[in-house]
Amino acid sequence: MYKILIVEDSSSIRDELVVLLENNLYEVVAVTDFANILKKVEEVSPDLILLDIILPNINGIDICREIRQKNDTPIIFVTSKATTESELNAILIGGDDYITKPYNAAVLLARITSVLKRYGKGKNNTSYICKGCKLNLLDSTISYNGQSTELTKNELRICYNLFSKCGQIVPREYIIEDLWDNEMFIDDNTLSVNITRIRGKLKDIGVEDLIKTKRGIGYKI
Repeated sequence: MYKILIVEDSSSIRDELVVLLENNLYEVVAVTDFANILKKVEEVSPDLILLDIILPNINGIDICREIRQKNDTPIIFVTSKATTESELNAILIGGDDYITKPYNAAVLLARITSVLKRYGKGKNNTSYICKGCKLNLLDSTISYNGQSTELTKNELRICYNLFSKCGQIVPREYIIEDLWDNEMFIDDNTLSVNITRIRGKLKDIGVEDLIKTKRGIGYKI
């Protein structure tokens, strides 16, 4: 099930979108605190964001720009600003699609399906981008600014758990259980050793402090 984050200040439109998306089997989270939108994006880690431009005390264009500095989550602008200049600006700063209000429900659903398919969001992802680093599952590498480093099977699986949940704390137990399920022998101490090795490889390509340790809980990027 895909998770969609709605950033819309009109309560009537927001409620309408929630019903529409839930009826079409999407998991939906709606923002109501517009002072902490970026924090909500990190917490939810959505597969797609529906973003209005005119919001209380903040502009959707600025939000999109800041999100793009951290990850490549697809963003569809749903807004009443029906101008070519606004649409062009939204696409140039990283928006994936632009729909004007009042929208047609069927068209909106089709656009959502198209964007999700285009960016391969879901179980068939072959790469993940988080904070400027790209994890490529096909060739077991992490790349940054034109440099790349190869990962072992265990390191790749650990990085997959972290990159696929970018911005979230991933418990140590979750990673260990996932590796066990994939028939890779690993215990708590082995996990620590692998994390250290991954950090070393990241440092070799110019990346430091990407993986944060949340003491007693797990890791986060």
